[in-house]
Amino acid sequence: MAGKPAQAKGRSRASTPQRSRAIASDLKAPIRKSRPLTAKASRADKSALRRDAILAAAVEEFSARGFAAARLEDVARRAGVGKGTIYLHFRDKEALFRELVTTMLVPFIANIEAVPPAGLPIRAVLERLIDLFVREIYGTERRKLIRLIITEGPRFPQLAEFHYHHVVKRAVAAMRALLEAAHRRGELRNDALVRFPQLVVAPCMMAIVWSGLFDRFAPLDVAAMMRAHLDLIFGTGGAS
Repeated sequence: MAGKPAQAKGRSRASTPQRSRAIASDLKAPIRKSRPLTAKASRADKSALRRDAILAAAVEEFSARGFAAARLEDVARRAGVGKGTIYLHFRDKEALFRELVTTMLVPFIANIEAVPPAGLPIRAVLERLIDLFVREIYGTERRKLIRLIITEGPRFPQLAEFHYHHVVKRAVAAMRALLEAAHRRGELRNDALVRFPQLVVAPCMMAIVWSGLFDRFAPLDVAAMMRAHLDLIFGTGGAS
């Protein structure tokens, strides 16, 4: 930890904002896609661009240092803005973290809550959600945010509680509704998944933890693992 501030000083002020803008672009929806900052850009456009840069920089800084050690001045440096600019958008560090959850993760829940096309088997529904998870969560900076919640949640229960009520609770309820409907249609052999819908997404959480600890030693094919998980639930030869 002691060596990191010195390392930060060695980086140019131009390079870190470029990295933050690249991450903001990688996040796609739910974070707004930034338009080029031109002389004709309105004040609202410029404010939105700065806000997006702050959010992207916060993901980097929180991931690199943890929530407790991260400083708003370092977030500002990464974003290429003054520290005071952060306070124009966010009251404090906790408000910034809550906005990351709201902006990056909450919109994903709408995909689980959406009513699937009539007649679509539950396995096909889950395969679509798996593809979305791999592409929009695991394949982006959002996985860093989820990993941060897993590691920092015990130390900052108010952040874990916010994430639970706005993301986890809704996701579990939506998944249970999908599984209950499938159970009524006879697509599930028993009601175990209805009682414990967390079992369906458990490999997703394991993959995010694995990526932070072991991916450099043994990269994980998350999509293949999730389909193997579905094979264990439904048997092989299901619709794809």
